[in-house]
Amino acid sequence: MTALIHLGMLALSQVGVTLAAFGTQILLARTLPQEAFGTFTAALAVVSLTAPLAVFGVPELWLQRFGREGERARRWVGPSLRVMAAGSALTVAGVLAWSLAEWSDPVGAGVRALLATVVVAQAGLALVGSVQQLRGDYRGLSALQVAPHLARVLVVLVVWVCGLSVLATAAGYAIVALLTVAGCVAVMRPFLRGGVPLEGHAHVVPPGSSATGVGVARVAGAATPFVLGNIFYLIGMYLGTVVAAEFLGPASAAVLAVPMSVLTAVYLVPRVVYQQYFLARLHRWSGTDRDAVLIAYRWGGLGMLALGVVVAALVALGGLPVLPFLLGSEYGESATVMALLALAIPFRFAGAAVASLLTSGGLLRLKVTYQGVGALVFLVALAVATPLWGVTGTAGAVVVAEIILCALFWIAVRARVVGDAPLPSWHDLRRRLTRETPRAS
Repeated sequence: MTALIHLGMLALSQVGVTLAAFGTQILLARTLPQEAFGTFTAALAVVSLTAPLAVFGVPELWLQRFGREGERARRWVGPSLRVMAAGSALTVAGVLAWSLAEWSDPVGAGVRALLATVVVAQAGLALVGSVQQLRGDYRGLSALQVAPHLARVLVVLVVWVCGLSVLATAAGYAIVALLTVAGCVAVMRPFLRGGVPLEGHAHVVPPGSSATGVGVARVAGAATPFVLGNIFYLIGMYLGTVVAAEFLGPASAAVLAVPMSVLTAVYLVPRVVYQQYFLARLHRWSGTDRDAVLIAYRWGGLGMLALGVVVAALVALGGLPVLPFLLGSEYGESATVMALLALAIPFRFAGAAVASLLTSGGLLRLKVTYQGVGALVFLVALAVATPLWGVTGTAGAVVVAEIILCALFWIAVRARVVGDAPLPSWHDLRRRLTRETPRAS
């Protein structure tokens, strides 16, 4: 019952994130000129693509190490924070340099410079999200997920009511980012002091009593697969918008931006379930609870596939009448693009379910390799389809890449994780969920 309550909290926050993300895109599209909206969304997409370099895989590394080592993993905290600080500083500097290099377009350059603050905010949110998972504080995690999006809604409402410019919009996003960073620092302090109990671990080790520290080079090496995985994931989310802006123009990027924002929000569902709830548990189960891993493979994979089909139908059928009504005639093609993108949803949901078993099962490098293959397929499909079919071709490239990546993940997990083990039945799942004394999770 507790697990269902926690998942319910995360699900409600996900609904809030989805509605907020969709609402901001609709209001911005209605408020800003189409080319200004395209410039803003393309800049935000580029900034989002750089976020993995800023966070440098540290949140995922913490989930892995604390899941395996418990309190002994505190020796990773200090050096990993130094790695992350260096990555954030270099990434922000790179975004600012890019802005200065594009000063021939002062409005676009100003938007990019202001949105550089979003890099640090995304890094902070990712790190605090891992801390909340380790603590088992899913109420705090739920609030953390939705708060910045609600703040962005307020910014966009002000822009809409007052008729402000795209630069003012970017400035509002920058203020939200700075407030988010301040909130993340406040939440992190108790964890860094070592006085916070961790879910699934018996005791708290006093600060300074952990084992020998870990070198920065070792942290960087251990985090690199997570960095690459995040980059490959975000390529699928944002590169299409960037390509559309560069090769088809800001207006085409604007047409693609709203459907992609909906898809990005929907994709948070499997990330919430696996990255923000089950991943720390899967790391623990991988060495101690084979039955739980097999249940996660069979029923988790099938359940997420079925959920993906339902969500895809709602997105496709809902978008066809809603988007033209909300956005106006300039965005008529957005509804068709959304219906096409919806085909990718079941494959992303199912792929996320089985890929988590590669992450927790000691096959992270194999998972990242497959993600690289998926990114390569996406790049090739973009290069072929975008010139031929425009924005519709870009959306088709997203779908093709998701199908191939899901198939690779499923085949790998079946061969490398499940093997010849008998799969649990529905009765086994029910007994697991309803038994009176569950194993520690």
